[in-house]
Amino acid sequence: MPKIHSAAAAEIGRRIRDARQELGISMEDLGELSEINWTTIGKIERGASSPTVESLVRIATALEIDAGAFLSGITSDDYGRRSHRLTARDFIRARGELGA
Repeated sequence: MPKIHSAAAAEIGRRIRDARQELGISMEDLGELSEINWTTIGKIERGASSPTVESLVRIATALEIDAGAFLSGITSDDYGRRSHRLTARDFIRARGELGA
């Protein structure tokens, strides 16, 4: 069984594969259209590799889909365990409390 990069990578890959298959094109075709090696497309679709922003945009453009559709609902929790759950809002609030 292939190694999965993360739950997020697996979900993004599944969305890309579904969109590609819906159009009836091969990984090779998508690779040529997006100017990304088809073996890289395969790794992304299997979730073995997390796509770069550039790759995601190139793939989305080739599939005529907004790149955001591949990321919708994905959170940092989908990339694995986090050492904290702080956000910028938490940081600003704490900084304000220290200065008060």
